[in-house]
Amino acid sequence: MSVNIYHHTPLFAALGLAFGTVSPSVYADDSDVKVERISIIGAQQELNKTAGSVTLIDEIELEKFEYDDIARVLATVPGVNIRQEDGYGLRPNIGFRGVTPERSKKINIMEDGILIGPAPYSAPAAYYFPMTSRMTAVEVTKGPSTIKYGPNTVAGALNLVTRQVPDSSEGAIDVAYGSDNYGKAHGHYGNTVDQYGFLVEGLHVQTDGFKELDGGDDTGFKKSDFMAKFNVDLSGKGYRQLIELKASYSEEESDETYLGLTDDDFSKRPYRRYSASQLDNMDWDHSQLQLTHHFEVNNFNATTRIYRNDFSRAWFKLNGFTSSQGGSVPTLQEILTHPTDESNQAYYQVLTGQQDSTAQEILVLGNNDRDYYSQGIQVDLTWTPELFGLIHTLDAGVRYHEDEIERNHTETNFFMRSGVLENTGEDTRATSTNTEKTDALSAYVQDSMTFGDLTVSAGVRWEHIEGSYQNRAPGQEQDYQDKTTTIWLPSISAFYALSENSGIFGGVHEGFVPTSPIQDASIDIEESVNYELGWRYSDQALRTEFVGFFSDYSNLKESCSISAGCDTDLEFSGGEVDVYGLEASIQHSFALNADYDLPWSVVYTYTDSEFKSSFYSDFEQWGFVEKGDPVPYLAEHMLTASVGLTASNWQVALLVSYSDEMPETAQQQLTGDPDDATLAGVYTDDYINVDIAANYDINSQSRVYAKVDNLFDDADITSRRPYGARPTMTRTLQVGYKYKF
Repeated sequence: MSVNIYHHTPLFAALGLAFGTVSPSVYADDSDVKVERISIIGAQQELNKTAGSVTLIDEIELEKFEYDDIARVLATVPGVNIRQEDGYGLRPNIGFRGVTPERSKKINIMEDGILIGPAPYSAPAAYYFPMTSRMTAVEVTKGPSTIKYGPNTVAGALNLVTRQVPDSSEGAIDVAYGSDNYGKAHGHYGNTVDQYGFLVEGLHVQTDGFKELDGGDDTGFKKSDFMAKFNVDLSGKGYRQLIELKASYSEEESDETYLGLTDDDFSKRPYRRYSASQLDNMDWDHSQLQLTHHFEVNNFNATTRIYRNDFSRAWFKLNGFTSSQGGSVPTLQEILTHPTDESNQAYYQVLTGQQDSTAQEILVLGNNDRDYYSQGIQVDLTWTPELFGLIHTLDAGVRYHEDEIERNHTETNFFMRSGVLENTGEDTRATSTNTEKTDALSAYVQDSMTFGDLTVSAGVRWEHIEGSYQNRAPGQEQDYQDKTTTIWLPSISAFYALSENSGIFGGVHEGFVPTSPIQDASIDIEESVNYELGWRYSDQALRTEFVGFFSDYSNLKESCSISAGCDTDLEFSGGEVDVYGLEASIQHSFALNADYDLPWSVVYTYTDSEFKSSFYSDFEQWGFVEKGDPVPYLAEHMLTASVGLTASNWQVALLVSYSDEMPETAQQQLTGDPDDATLAGVYTDDYINVDIAANYDINSQSRVYAKVDNLFDDADITSRRPYGARPTMTRTLQVGYKYKF
């Protein structure tokens, strides 16, 4: 169950109490808490009086199901659309309010208030995502206040909050074991002596994988994450001041693939993997440095962050077929969609290892080797003066940001021999060899004014983006080509308190998603006008909110990378599109008696969409679009319900989530050459997932827990992009032990 408390202490003092209850005094007075501005939501109030939907999932809720997958966490948040991919959430696909979930590229992903994507401007596809298991809170912001984050302002922002430096000696150990040799080891320790504090934290997660590779071998992953924080409290009489240095390093090696199954093979063995994917492997490492200075005096505070992120990855995977005899060969998508066609049968037999390659069926494996960096300085200010008899909350900020992606892609040819891939001995060849980089300067200001029961907020964001692209491929060298985008993004919203516990709100803001440096002027930026109207109620036991939203796109832009079935990173314009829907959430805790509580929640999202014109696009997910066709990979109905039983030293929780089927292409019937749209009219499966979890406190320091994900072991098709049907995760069992000291 997510907790829509909207506002909370900026230091998450209560979140460190992993095994206890939240003391009301923690929220009532945070004067003794160090000022570490890692939250984007603020301090808790009984009723949030700002427009926009804001959701906090705190550490207590995160520990309830011990999820490693951010998609399972976000199932409890209204207005979030998810497309599963690998089952573990290694590379999540997240969208808000109907934006494409593909690689989470249209939402702002932040860690402790800083953009954490590998190259948020130059290449926003999130092939790196922080480990959910080490977060102490997850915050989701949608609506007009999105203009404070950027660069993407259509949908919203996702902020992941790391552990704070404790006020005194504190640590914990968490170990777990589960299905498919799943293992987790997580520990942290920190302390503050006088004005100096530190925290060290380490996390390692691994599994053999739930998919079954033809011929054996693992299909899982190993991930490790290490973080250290050091701070010094320089507070004096009448002011508070903190300087903190954060350093982290993480790495992953996963035997992941883009290769799925034919629908017929999926119906027989949904967790099968073909022999042709036996060498597929992702290997990456990520490092981060962040220096933060926070100053607070009276009704003014300022936070300055200087940051640097480096990310290197190499994904070696099957790309398709080639022929030494020349001529065309079918794509993997064509083979897996029509495996019984005479022209595709031999290729299918090679993919599955049932037949050896001939000179016509040579497998091509590509190594997508990329290096990224992002760095910058960001200043955020808040001032709460009383001017002209009105109470104001003035938020402002400025950010200078640089990022870059350097691609060094190669391809190598292989034969299939008795179910084993063998190098043909031919030279490895370069494919995409280029660099994209961006310098961006942005600023925002937002003023919230209170007139009795009415609060009005008005703001604007400015983005000035200078991008450049260079082709470094031998024989095709090209100097940097520059492009510049400058845009103003206004917003206005209002909240009216109907009573002490309820109110109505609404707002409108400009939505924007920039184009990448590689695109020429023929591809327009994404622009939309976004509206919302809602009502919320909040008291100590019950919180509920209903929000209607409408996004009027003057131009919908989509980028197509290999994860969506394109050979290279390309962008396409879709013209005018309408996306609209409803978000609803209810959370309540019912006291059965003095010993037992029954918390429950229901979260529902309705989303619909339609293109406003007919056109043809080379983007396969669109194809021949007729006016009124839907946007691909958006579920019309999503519902999550949870119920628990809580006592003083134990609790049990059940979570049921439902996702409607999703169209895999806007094109609802074939037009023209069928080979141009092999998935026209095809939908993913709708699915129901049931998770159950329980924990028991042995004493004040020790806890045991157990959980089962996908209790009924349902296997459903989550996507056929880029190459064939891929399943939801199988039923998994996990048991663990935590010790706090």
